[in-house]
Amino acid sequence: MKHFLFTLLICLAAIMGNAQDTKLIYFGDPMCSWCYGFSNEVSEIKNSFPDIPFEMVMGGLRPYGTETMASLKGFLKEHWEEIGHLTGQKFSYDILEQPEFIYDTEPACRAVVVMRMIAPEKELPFFKAVQKLFYSQNKDPKQLESYSDLLKEFGIDKEEFGLKWNADEFKQKTKADFQLSQEMGVRGFPSMVLKAGEQYYLLSNGYQKAEKVIQTIQSKLKN
Repeated sequence: MKHFLFTLLICLAAIMGNAQDTKLIYFGDPMCSWCYGFSNEVSEIKNSFPDIPFEMVMGGLRPYGTETMASLKGFLKEHWEEIGHLTGQKFSYDILEQPEFIYDTEPACRAVVVMRMIAPEKELPFFKAVQKLFYSQNKDPKQLESYSDLLKEFGIDKEEFGLKWNADEFKQKTKADFQLSQEMGVRGFPSMVLKAGEQYYLLSNGYQKAEKVIQTIQSKLKN
């Protein structure tokens, strides 16, 4: 933990600057099942501090992955059932029966990065919608067509989104998120960090109830 916090402080100071401000930083992946379980919690945390800027970094759970459901089915089913029981989030298990489905989380992360550029105020709602797209509707986030109804709901032009989603520029932007997460020592998702002035505090590394994280933030802001 000490190594994590030291790495976090040094990297954030170098990459994000030393400005005397406060912000919440959320590290996640829309195809991370524990992030899906954390979905309602992160919204509660964000809404509890409306005056604190909120930023997202796509951590990259299994970017560029090549494993298929044929090898991951048992492992994923066990975790999904545990998360559903603990958090109340609804999972559909049909996709586990598609043995050739490749579990690559980069395209879903890239979709969120594109939304960040098009409509930054919609980034978190879109992130959560992509989670449901995969976990509840079992649509393939690697296919542009899977986002069609979602883009209509968010008022985003599909052609504009598709051009960006397929562009090398946004593949590099997404990779930059992954690299930032790695450089900062973030290894587990979801993770949340509070920047308060020049200090950085790890609020959660993995699933936590919103109440506990909120209490931690309040205590750190009093310091």
